[in-house]
Amino acid sequence: MPRKKEVGKIKDLLPLIVILGLTVFTISYFQRNPVKPPYIEKVDDWQYTPTSDGIGNYSPLGIHQKITGVAAPESDLGFAAGGAKDINNFRDNIENNYLPIPTDLPYEGLFYDYYFDTGQAKQCNELFCPSYSKAVTRDPLSAETEYYMTVGLNSNLKKEDFERKKLNLILVLDVSGSMSSGFSEYYYDRFGNKHRVEEPSGKSKMEAASESLAALTEHLEEGDRLGIVLFNNQAYKAKPMRLVEETDMSAIRNHILEIEAGGGTNMAAGMDMATQMLQEYKNADKSKYENRIIFMTDMMPNIGVRSESGLLGKMKDNADDGIYTSFVGIGVDFNTELVEAITKVDGTNYFSVHSSKQFSERMDDDFEYMVTPLVFDLTLELDSDSYRIKKVYGSTAADEATGEIMKVNTLFPSRKQDGETKGGIVLLQLEKIGDDSDLDLTVTYETREGEVRTSSSSVEFEIRESEYFENLGIRKAVLLTRYADLMKNWIIYERSQIPDSDVPIDAVRTAEMEGIEPPWIFPGLGRWERQSKPLTISELYIEKIQLFKEHFEQEMDTIDDNTLEQEVDIMEKLAGY
Repeated sequence: MPRKKEVGKIKDLLPLIVILGLTVFTISYFQRNPVKPPYIEKVDDWQYTPTSDGIGNYSPLGIHQKITGVAAPESDLGFAAGGAKDINNFRDNIENNYLPIPTDLPYEGLFYDYYFDTGQAKQCNELFCPSYSKAVTRDPLSAETEYYMTVGLNSNLKKEDFERKKLNLILVLDVSGSMSSGFSEYYYDRFGNKHRVEEPSGKSKMEAASESLAALTEHLEEGDRLGIVLFNNQAYKAKPMRLVEETDMSAIRNHILEIEAGGGTNMAAGMDMATQMLQEYKNADKSKYENRIIFMTDMMPNIGVRSESGLLGKMKDNADDGIYTSFVGIGVDFNTELVEAITKVDGTNYFSVHSSKQFSERMDDDFEYMVTPLVFDLTLELDSDSYRIKKVYGSTAADEATGEIMKVNTLFPSRKQDGETKGGIVLLQLEKIGDDSDLDLTVTYETREGEVRTSSSSVEFEIRESEYFENLGIRKAVLLTRYADLMKNWIIYERSQIPDSDVPIDAVRTAEMEGIEPPWIFPGLGRWERQSKPLTISELYIEKIQLFKEHFEQEMDTIDDNTLEQEVDIMEKLAGY
């Protein structure tokens, strides 16, 4: 009997034994023979072919199919203002012995080349937390006392928690004739005569642009959608909108690298077609999707809408619909004057390509942030009986400032390094009009979801006889703005010496003053096609730049930032030119 009971127990356990055996076998089998995921058919949906004169035809090609595969980065983030993200065009013009224009040196672009101590003294628990630092300092050339305050652009964002939204992205590429000229050469001489473009020395703008565009597509993810527009005399839908995971991106990149330039420059047509392609996504959930146009061009329109008001109006309408724009400037003759005028729109920024390799490296660092505006319509109201705002540096809306109001149209996330934020400040120059030391500051801004938030602070600006910088962040910001003001005044002065120049006499007088004055607004190029002017420097500015370079090097040692050496190199070239 006992033996029968044991047999019965074994029978009861038999199903369990069988299940365990099958489980072990299954695991072992699939470890040796892993299941491959089902193939996704990738589509080469390129549909642009150029004609013999370089002007494109819209002619859909046969759909090619190919099976391919597809692929992701620590610490707190801060903010940087929208607008320019570098001063490459300024540097490139001087390097190639051309005289820049004042808009080649935007303050926010200069700030974005450097990291700043924002003066943040306590934990930030909001999307945006401003901090304030003060300075009393003397102009190194005139010894006049000046008063400054930085607004630190802090956030509670964590890099490890940051995830950009899925992109509905249209890439717009300029394929006009001016893009066939050399990357380091002008398309027009200073009289407006077109250079004969046969074989440019070095890489052409078209080559640099197509390589940069192809590199940019490497940063797209499977949930993103991509469309491509090319334009010259008219616009062409080179690639319709499609999910990246359904697209043969390798084939698309090869098509991009084969593009050649020809025809006129109808920027308005390119923007119109990109806008039409994004219309069906304009009501996409902003918590999940980002609608953006990235426009790669040398910014020299000669067909279609030639005033910034036309392009500006289209971009404003787009921004109201949640469609934002980035510009990527190509070549030394990229028209920064036009792009500065239109990047005041919410959600807008721009980069200049210094080289396709450098641009690719920049995208490795900044792509996630350049396509993700998070704060809009930031205003700071200053209430004080003793100080008023004289000048704002580092905001595309600086010309809208009053004695009491500072404005910033857009803030984008920005990386931190050793506790400092890349481009993480806006600098205010203050005018002292009384002896009280109290400043009441109220900040208002809007989130991407449309929520309006407000915060208030009181700051004491103590009266001091000697120079004083609250931290090295504001010291660096003051040094860089003085450098930019000096360079802008030099450019204005040299351009005033051109025969029949229309530079206002007051702008020339400002440039001739002993100290470093905020420059007058430059009167403009007079046409959108930018003409070359050889690099020149007058005795007046050779002396000023030599004196300021000595001051700059002393400050650089105090600040202990060797990356500032690139500005010393420029001053050395100018002083010895």
